[in-house]
Amino acid sequence: MALVELVMPKMGESVMEGTILNWLKKPGDRIQQDESVLEVATDKVDTEVPSPFNGILKEIKANQGDVVQVGTAIALIETDVNQAANSEPATTAPAANTNSGTATTQTVQQTAVAEKIPVSTPQTHIPAHTAGAKGGRFYSPLVLNIARQENISLAEVETIAGTGKDGRVTKNDLFDYLQAKKEGKVTAVTQETVVNETPQATEQKAPVAEPVYVNKPASSQSGNVEIIQMDRMRKMIADRMVESKRISPHVTSFVEADVTNIVYWRNRWKNDFMERENVALTFTPIFIEAVVKAIKDYPMVNISIEDDKIIVKKDINIGIAVALPNGNLIVPVIKNADQLNIVGLTKKVNDLAKRARQNKLTADDLSGGTYTVSNVGSFGNLMGTPIIVQPQAAILALGAVVKKPAVIETPQGDTLGIRHMMFLSHSYDHRAIDGSLGGMFVRRVADFLENFDVNRKIFV
Repeated sequence: MALVELVMPKMGESVMEGTILNWLKKPGDRIQQDESVLEVATDKVDTEVPSPFNGILKEIKANQGDVVQVGTAIALIETDVNQAANSEPATTAPAANTNSGTATTQTVQQTAVAEKIPVSTPQTHIPAHTAGAKGGRFYSPLVLNIARQENISLAEVETIAGTGKDGRVTKNDLFDYLQAKKEGKVTAVTQETVVNETPQATEQKAPVAEPVYVNKPASSQSGNVEIIQMDRMRKMIADRMVESKRISPHVTSFVEADVTNIVYWRNRWKNDFMERENVALTFTPIFIEAVVKAIKDYPMVNISIEDDKIIVKKDINIGIAVALPNGNLIVPVIKNADQLNIVGLTKKVNDLAKRARQNKLTADDLSGGTYTVSNVGSFGNLMGTPIIVQPQAAILALGAVVKKPAVIETPQGDTLGIRHMMFLSHSYDHRAIDGSLGGMFVRRVADFLENFDVNRKIFV
């Protein structure tokens, strides 16, 4: 038998640490290879960490609520000698494998999930690593970074009751405090600390009054109501949607497109496609292809804004908003969508949507988006006014495809016919995208859809 270390895996390029949410196994339990051992949370995703070996969990080295750096040992697994010998290093970091079905996500990054823009604060606000006044309490870099972004001083952080190990303040504690603060449910009442120290000072420090929090009276509810506490993911979605509305002045342009040719073409190929590729041919990848073509014509839509700078993205990474079974929303990303044909886009859309609904996305699946598409038509909606996924500058909502009478122009004159029509709703950040560009872009998408070649072959 041999002991190997299970270490905190790297769950994305920018992810350097994770918070242990829950251990799914306890010491003494037998573990199968690729079986989930614990749940880890990052800023982007909540993930189940699998075991790289068959064996027995001998020791847990990090507790629930601990913030652990990537590569740090979190458990010891006892396995047979042959298995350990076949492993390159004795310390193994299981990667989040998108094909193994072992990574589980409950968040959005980005939902229509978006990274917050850091708020500039004085350098003396909170140091990178520090201990609080409450018994030298340690604060993780993640907690300190969130505090900087939310403009919370160290003194205020010290007043937050921690639920982590040894009373440590966790990311969730900070988010709960921020939410309560926004709702006005807590009010900090403090007295100034009187400290008069010199290197030779020996007199005792004056006692410091503990902060007192005054709970805001709960609002009374009349009638037959049910009160549901938001889960962690819904809180994150709510915060980021409000943040997006605060950051970006939203403008929405609408265009109606005749997609009759696309409907006929899809009906012709969908059975053959399912038989050959074993995935469904839906409208979404066809629409994404048109969006990619329009972005190439109007690259100033594929941007982000940082202070007074417009950052034009050369990569075209399309986010697709996916509704989860629990009612929440997540936005996985198709990287380099312009390099995929219709078959590749179809497979990618189906794969991401399936893994999103099975909670098997990774942090990398949710990062790097440059433009987002949301198919509100899948819920029977004709149109919508989508909210931009920060730090992107635009998002397109695809309405339902419906039959309706329409005027058809022919060489013999105008006539009425039954056509398949849909609305496209383009929301964009008016700081950098004016109505002319935003309107021309969505019109170009509609043109690509209306001019779709009904004789196009899907297989070459």
